[in-house]
Amino acid sequence: MDLFACFQLLLLSHLFTVNCSPGPLLDVVVDRYDIPKVCPREVEIEDFVRYHFNGTFFEDGKKFDSSYDRDKAFISQVGLGRLIAGMDRGLLGMCVNERRRVIVPPHLAYGSIGTGGIIPPDAVLVYDVLLLDIWNEKDKVEIRTLIKPASCRRTTAASDFVRYHYNGTLLSGELFDSSYSRNATYDTYLGQGDLIKGMDEGLLGMCVGERRLIIVPPFLAYGENGYGTMIPPQATLVFEVLMVDVFNPKDDVTMEAKEVPKGCTRTTVTGDYIRYHYNGTFQDGTLFDSSYQRNSTYNTYIGMGYVIQGMDKALQGLCIGEKRRVVIPPHLAYGEKGVGDFIPGSAVLVFDIHVIDFHNPKDPVNIKVTHKPQECNMRSEADDLIQYHYNCSLMDGTLLYTSDQYDSPSITTLGANNVILGLEEGLRGMCVGERREVVIPPHFGHGENEAGVVPRSAVLFFELELVELQKGVPEGYMFVWVGDGPDPLFPAMDLDGDKQVPLEEFSLFIRLQVQGGKGRLRPGIDADSIIKDMFDNQDRNKDGKIVEDELTVTEDEGSKQARDEL
Repeated sequence: MDLFACFQLLLLSHLFTVNCSPGPLLDVVVDRYDIPKVCPREVEIEDFVRYHFNGTFFEDGKKFDSSYDRDKAFISQVGLGRLIAGMDRGLLGMCVNERRRVIVPPHLAYGSIGTGGIIPPDAVLVYDVLLLDIWNEKDKVEIRTLIKPASCRRTTAASDFVRYHYNGTLLSGELFDSSYSRNATYDTYLGQGDLIKGMDEGLLGMCVGERRLIIVPPFLAYGENGYGTMIPPQATLVFEVLMVDVFNPKDDVTMEAKEVPKGCTRTTVTGDYIRYHYNGTFQDGTLFDSSYQRNSTYNTYIGMGYVIQGMDKALQGLCIGEKRRVVIPPHLAYGEKGVGDFIPGSAVLVFDIHVIDFHNPKDPVNIKVTHKPQECNMRSEADDLIQYHYNCSLMDGTLLYTSDQYDSPSITTLGANNVILGLEEGLRGMCVGERREVVIPPHFGHGENEAGVVPRSAVLFFELELVELQKGVPEGYMFVWVGDGPDPLFPAMDLDGDKQVPLEEFSLFIRLQVQGGKGRLRPGIDADSIIKDMFDNQDRNKDGKIVEDELTVTEDEGSKQARDEL
């Protein structure tokens, strides 16, 4: 029986009794008893290898050497005589994580001399080998792209600052480090010697969101010294990397218009007050904040330091209704410190903003006439009673109120402080049938306070149509003359000339003045009630009639009572 057959039977010796009388073994015998399913690379001549082994004598199984006992894998180069000839042959074609037994005859081991009193002459040696690593001096950094995003705004380059997650393993698959376990990205500059050379090279050209496998040979990693207890000497390192963020210290804010409304006649400038919605994300798309979730716009002054520097810059030159994507590097955002657990240090921020409205504290009410009737005999002014239709919206078109929801137009007396100041101004000087568009900044509207469905600091847009106009009288008066009244007054009032004016005669006189356009009653109040009050004020002795003496009052008394009298 030859030696190889004897060796195979010895493997079954726990089941059978075996008697061997081996002849001489002519070559190395290799038993590949545990081969990994995936083997991207096999050992070739001139490759360097790192492996564990147990060395035993074939004859009695006695151990003569073991890398495990030294807790240090064996490192050598294959095929150049640095190993015994049998091992040079026995390691060829081996895969990382493969286990094999290599039987080496004496003439391919230590021959008829042996060595150092450890290996006797003519000893057949058995090596049980676990291969941990392979590399070659010609190796380069190997990059395998696992996932690449569909869109890639920029790729990493030397001098960029990057934030990435990684799992770091040895070539055998043993994990030595992970940023995920620390729940923090690894943050560093590229191309400035802050990383091992292989990672500096392997991280170049990556997109945010890209996943990449980077295989770094030992001489581009930690070389002969290894690193601490986790990375042994001459270890090939495998990094599975997810690029989270990239920027350059020279980066400025970048802005991309997503939607610009037509007919934009005004854009934001320093000193304006703006209301906008936004979604804030990191470059990998992770949401960190949103005004939409709070159902409330973000309101601030522009260019006055109330927001981060990059946002102050990005809010310039915007139109109402515009949608813009803003990318802000950390040196124009929250820098290396970040904001607690909310925004990590050195994070690039991406804001998708939608401008709802803006104004300047110096803005007036803006009035645009959209329709004017051909005839306009009267214009609205203070004290007039008017009826009007309106739509009240935000500048993004959101309808807040409308007179259409009521059965009749809205009614108000101008100058009576019944409406906001901006609407009061927008309703003045109108003709019946005239239509206007009126933009009211908040300092002429509801200011910084909410008012029903009107948000804080909102610019309001009114569409107005004047339906009816009744000329009014000054505050505190019930009746006024249009031009000069009759002089003397009493004879004009005494229609029947009987030197006394009862209520019926007084009422007829007043109505004739109104009908003739010579006088005006306070609009919006029942005419009979006004006339009765006026009569009662003149009937000083309360006898139911006015005589001429009752119209004669002193100057001081007249000034006191003039509001309620003729």
